[in-house]
Amino acid sequence: MNLFEESVDWAANLKPLLENYKGRKHPLEYQNSYQLMVMVILSAQDSDANINKIAPSFFEAYPNLESLAVSNVDALIPHISKVRNFGTKASWIIEIAQLLKEDKNIPLTMERLIALKGIGRKSANVIMRESNIPAEGIIADLHVIRVAPRIGLIAESKDGNKVEKQLMQVLPKEIWGEIGMSISFLGREICRPTNPKCDNCPVKFCCSYYKNI
Repeated sequence: MNLFEESVDWAANLKPLLENYKGRKHPLEYQNSYQLMVMVILSAQDSDANINKIAPSFFEAYPNLESLAVSNVDALIPHISKVRNFGTKASWIIEIAQLLKEDKNIPLTMERLIALKGIGRKSANVIMRESNIPAEGIIADLHVIRVAPRIGLIAESKDGNKVEKQLMQVLPKEIWGEIGMSISFLGREICRPTNPKCDNCPVKFCCSYYKNI
């Protein structure tokens, strides 16, 4: 069976996944849109756990965009020095703060989010999903990039934008907002890179990897 045939009803096949994970909050422990945006930027090529660890002291020093806008990169770095690529991320965050000035000005559309430094489509999709904004794309984080091809949903690619584009082609728009994060949670909890817990997987019945083991 060719899992890439258009006849495969992936929306129906992935329904158990959505039932398991739909609506679950992102692992980043944010309290508001400002914190979410900053943490999403900091988490690029780093772990959510690491960002959660440094976040409390960061937000104590910088509780909102106004406080960031009057700061500078050198002052920011001690708070994020344990974050990967902290220097670049510090400059992005300061630039965004000086551009937006206040938390109420944080944009919530794909076009305006990806216009900001350090925010690509994946980050924008996360911000929009967590803000309950109708999806304009599908979250394609490192877990989705790994798991979606393993299931047989799409062809393998290391490029998140290409993965997202493939997913958008095979999945109906009404599930875009939740399916990316659902696949991500599956990858975090069950479909691990090594020794996946296939017996616990809600979509093993349609999984290419499971069929071959």
